[in-house]
Amino acid sequence: MDIKDVKITDSIQYIGVNDYDIDLFESQYMLENGMAYNSYLILDEKVAICDSVDKIAVDRWLGNLESELGGRMPDYLIVHHLEPDHSFGIQAACDKYPAMQVVVSASALRMLPQFCDLDASRVTAVKENDTLSLGAHTLTFMMAPMVHWPEVMVSYDSKDKVLFSADAFGKFGTVDADEGWSCEARRYYFNIVGKYGAQVQALLKKASALDIAVICPLHGPVLTDTIPEVVRLYDTWSKYEPEDRGVFIAVASIHGNTLGAAEKMKEILEAKGCPRVAMADLSRDDIAECVEDGFRHSVLLCMASSYDAGVFAPMADYLHHLKIKTFRNRTVALVENTSWAPSALKTMRAEFEGMQNIHILDKTVSIKTRVTEQNIKELEELADEIIKNI
Repeated sequence: MDIKDVKITDSIQYIGVNDYDIDLFESQYMLENGMAYNSYLILDEKVAICDSVDKIAVDRWLGNLESELGGRMPDYLIVHHLEPDHSFGIQAACDKYPAMQVVVSASALRMLPQFCDLDASRVTAVKENDTLSLGAHTLTFMMAPMVHWPEVMVSYDSKDKVLFSADAFGKFGTVDADEGWSCEARRYYFNIVGKYGAQVQALLKKASALDIAVICPLHGPVLTDTIPEVVRLYDTWSKYEPEDRGVFIAVASIHGNTLGAAEKMKEILEAKGCPRVAMADLSRDDIAECVEDGFRHSVLLCMASSYDAGVFAPMADYLHHLKIKTFRNRTVALVENTSWAPSALKTMRAEFEGMQNIHILDKTVSIKTRVTEQNIKELEELADEIIKNI
């Protein structure tokens, strides 16, 4: 992809880098369509770079920067977020352009020595509603702590109505990935930003006062026409409200019997008119996508084998992921499978009781190894309870 294919405005250029080869982001999130490390250049009387890139992309980023500068020297490097995938190039850029000033939040100023070695005279800290005039462009800085690191800030260009949003509104995938925004943005949000819903709500409140024509995130595509829908989804997600009325069935099966029961339950729910039913095998499917689907639906049905006086490890891992992402405001249904010492139900129930505003259905099902006709009747009854609570 040619960076000139990413159009922002006449005076704001894209200088980021697509990584088409990476298979894991943050060494844990599977990527099918690579990852974008976004950076932007504002060309005015003064020249400002917005953020750098990950270590794998620094050389290409510096090449993009030099090409777009056209012989000019940058006056500022604005650092909205210090996480290494956006800050590794700071040192290289400062070495290359010794007169360039670095602009950070006060929190980032304290953290900056962890990431690079800069003389204090080269770094300027800004606070809420401070401005930086570049000429025709004026940037206003707004703090966005814990979206999703404590030092994060965003900035708004009043001339071209551009919000430089740091990791907010970002997604997995390269800038030119042939896919819609919402699916990979949802997975990105709940697994990376999702713990900090209150802080996202604070940022959305600030953004609502702005006339925004373009959003420039640090990952994923530049957003224009889809901004109202993007903001609507972020509002839903950060309020911990379900996006879809329906059921997500999360299954942890050892020998296949529990998985068979889940497949039967899916059939039952669909036959009863459940508006949406999704299912995943926690032993095989992407855990990040399972977290996403847990948050997406109004009801979560967990079906798992008892194991080591607890619950089968893939389910234990899933519940851990939900808990640390502050899963809340959902209805939960539980099914266990056991051959000799039932323990999955009580283990799963205890985990959900430690989460906020979780309604656990009283009706449960305990299967003993194989699914019997009596179990199918019990699953039918549980399905009725689930549909009442969608």
